[in-house]
Amino acid sequence: MAGRPKIFDEQEAIQKATEVFRNKGYDTASADELLNAMGIGKGSFYLAFKGGKQELYLRSIKQFAENFNLKMVQAIENSDDEIEFIRQFFLNLAHVKDCDAERGCYLGNALVQLSEKDQDIKKLTAELLKGLQKIFFETIKKAQEKGRLKTQESPEILACHLINLWNGIHVTRRMEHSPETLHSLIEMNLKILQ
Repeated sequence: MAGRPKIFDEQEAIQKATEVFRNKGYDTASADELLNAMGIGKGSFYLAFKGGKQELYLRSIKQFAENFNLKMVQAIENSDDEIEFIRQFFLNLAHVKDCDAERGCYLGNALVQLSEKDQDIKKLTAELLKGLQKIFFETIKKAQEKGRLKTQESPEILACHLINLWNGIHVTRRMEHSPETLHSLIEMNLKILQ
């Protein structure tokens, strides 16, 4: 049948688009670059993403965050010491040269770059960050119950602090290029997790 849209795996196509957005940014990623990376034509694209590039970007952020949060939960569950895992997760952010998937930079950059330009992106990134905050909250609460944390600070406030730190790192990385300085700043902020 002529004109019939190509059938494709949407999650895989979104993952390929995510790589373009990560490398080029939302504003400079062209429709042609996205379509080429996704391996689909315009007809299939607009059938699947009626809101065009913005809908693709929103779905890209959502898919990335869901996968990232799932990996975080699994890594925490598989670690010998969940609080030390969180500490190392943050400390490693100081030494990451590129914005890699394992550190969640894509979501952090979306928050910094576009959340104030677009209310849908702002709402979505806030919602997705709440998911990461919940992971931190549950981990801290369990660690306190097991006696692995001395602090009596509320798990809600500690989880909020970690999200604030995570957001702050993504902003600070844009002006501070010394991994040693970043490492010291992060270490200072993590002293609360004792």
